[in-house]
Amino acid sequence: MSSPDLTMDELDRIAHQDRLIADAVERDESRLRSFIRSRVLDTGDAEDVLQDVFYELIQTYRMMKPVEQVTAWLYRVARNRITDLFRRRKAVSLSEAISADEDAPTMEDLLPSPDAGPDAIYARGLLMEAMDDAIDELPDDQREVFLAHEFDGRSFKELAEETGTSINTLLSRKRYAVLHLRERLREFSEGLETK
Repeated sequence: MSSPDLTMDELDRIAHQDRLIADAVERDESRLRSFIRSRVLDTGDAEDVLQDVFYELIQTYRMMKPVEQVTAWLYRVARNRITDLFRRRKAVSLSEAISADEDAPTMEDLLPSPDAGPDAIYARGLLMEAMDDAIDELPDDQREVFLAHEFDGRSFKELAEETGTSINTLLSRKRYAVLHLRERLREFSEGLETK
């Protein structure tokens, strides 16, 4: 084969990839955007997630890893990006909830500095896992109101109307959830210090 044949083959391959990507965007963009918007309240964040998903599709094709079931793949990537977004927000949101008590350490106070080396980075990861475990330990009613308010950005009024539970009860459930999480994070942090 001569060099021009390879160039033509390469151009054909790229044109084929471009057609597949364009078809996927045309077919799935609207439904995928609705899927993401139903889980991410901020329009800007939702658009960022959507763009990340399509960017990853392009990168995957360009790396010669064609996707067989594109629609299912797009939704899986979208769910992963949404989870990543919530994990990033969880650290900020819980930091605010913990620091609501003036004497309580902030989330950042509990986390070892990432500048302190590999051990500190590892400890930060452990603390985030402990936080996930602590959320899982909450009674269902506390976990539901905590997650709905903190991660979904839903108001207590909206939750009260939806569930038929009074706002005061919802506030109380969230307060108990925050107290539990604060205590578990303190215990975990103290455990790290003694090791």
